[in-house]
Amino acid sequence: MQHEHPEETSGCGCCRRDFLTAVGAAAGGLTLSYTALSAAEQAGKSAAPKKDPATVRTAFIYPPSQRLHGKWWSWPGNDFDAEGRQAEYTRQVKQIAQELGIRISVDRAPLDSPAAAARFVGEVKQSDLDGLLLIPFHNPSFRLLDQILKEVKIPAVVFSCLGVKHGSVKGYKRPGVHLIQSLDNLEAVGYGMRMIKTVKLMRQSRIISVAGSTPKQAAVPGWGTQVRVVPIKRYVAEFDRVAVTEEVKALARTFRKNALKILEPAEPEIIAAARAHFANKRLLAAEGGDAIMMDCLRRGKLMPCMSFMTLRDEGIAAGCENDLSATLTLMLVQHLFDRPGFQHNPCFETEKNHYFASHCTSASKLLGTGGPQEPHLLRSFAHTNDPTCVPQVLWREGQDVTMAHYEPGEKPRMLVYSGKVVKSYAMPPVGGCRTNVEITVNELDDVCDVKGHHNVIFYGNHARRLRQFARFCGISAVT
Repeated sequence: MQHEHPEETSGCGCCRRDFLTAVGAAAGGLTLSYTALSAAEQAGKSAAPKKDPATVRTAFIYPPSQRLHGKWWSWPGNDFDAEGRQAEYTRQVKQIAQELGIRISVDRAPLDSPAAAARFVGEVKQSDLDGLLLIPFHNPSFRLLDQILKEVKIPAVVFSCLGVKHGSVKGYKRPGVHLIQSLDNLEAVGYGMRMIKTVKLMRQSRIISVAGSTPKQAAVPGWGTQVRVVPIKRYVAEFDRVAVTEEVKALARTFRKNALKILEPAEPEIIAAARAHFANKRLLAAEGGDAIMMDCLRRGKLMPCMSFMTLRDEGIAAGCENDLSATLTLMLVQHLFDRPGFQHNPCFETEKNHYFASHCTSASKLLGTGGPQEPHLLRSFAHTNDPTCVPQVLWREGQDVTMAHYEPGEKPRMLVYSGKVVKSYAMPPVGGCRTNVEITVNELDDVCDVKGHHNVIFYGNHARRLRQFARFCGISAVT
């Protein structure tokens, strides 16, 4: 079988896994089996999880047009230029892979017989692939597609140009398979590739949990994401080590400059917020962390709220109150949609039938790391008289939003809702936490039926895409 490889370093270093076992069959919920860290690991000397790019193999499935010349050509019909379409799709698929940082190979020769499909399956089983992209160009070629999907145990994105297949395709809407049937829709293919990449990233990531008194480590059931516990006293020590340098002062000036208004915090509180951010960055670097969560309540001047805003603005998931489920959701949302999320406490506006979300930190670059900051105020933490500095971010009225919450367990599920921003309120008169956003909810007649706590809201209506990802991973999508 001939392959065409882009110019990349050789050797992927990843190992083949049964996709459904690795993701869909998560067990144990949020109860993790921790093990003690070695002395070297406690000293922050252990290597970060290795980051290998996701690897995807692409194959086209159709009989060469030359062979069918003068014969019956089923859907898509005689004037469909299969070879020309393969060349164009190959070009675009390579571009997508380059943008996503995926290592991709493309078979030059199409699969056109059961024997060719069997050879392909054999090669895939011997490979360390993270996913497949399968593109049939002929209605009868779906028999070969079915042959492949029956045998391989890694995720597959199937792209069928509109008009190639007739009849039902609901059988392809199942865990481990993502079917796209659309006219030349390479954007949808890009999302399929992003889903494969997200699964790989979650497997290779480490969350730093700042909590408790004992250094330990565990893996999230199903995903394999590492959770490394760093005792609170370590965070306090890192904070104390952060001197008020020019770099710290510069971050504090940035906090002041970018704020629409400064209410309660004085200069010492803003400086402390900047020091907390440098302490968190040091912990992430020392422990090889890709995300962080913290037992953060009642921490006084050590409150990480401004740091968590800044980390999320940089594309780093930061979970409040050491909530693993919320932190995993923040990571998934960031990987899938390049959007930081707003973890929050729920409340319900019963007279308008609106949902009210509130917490004392939020990302400010809600359109993504390359986007602008939303207007925000510098406030005190809403539930203590300790001198503190937290953001109150004002969300855009009329903005489409999605709300999600990933719940691991024996039968993992993803809560998914969508709506629009109605308003962010001044506080007072509204109560709750500093950042608040009132939204509509599309999926429910009564918003009081919204499930979950510490759900994550983010900009854009991505509910359908999120449900596709859930199905792809064997996760039940719930509203």
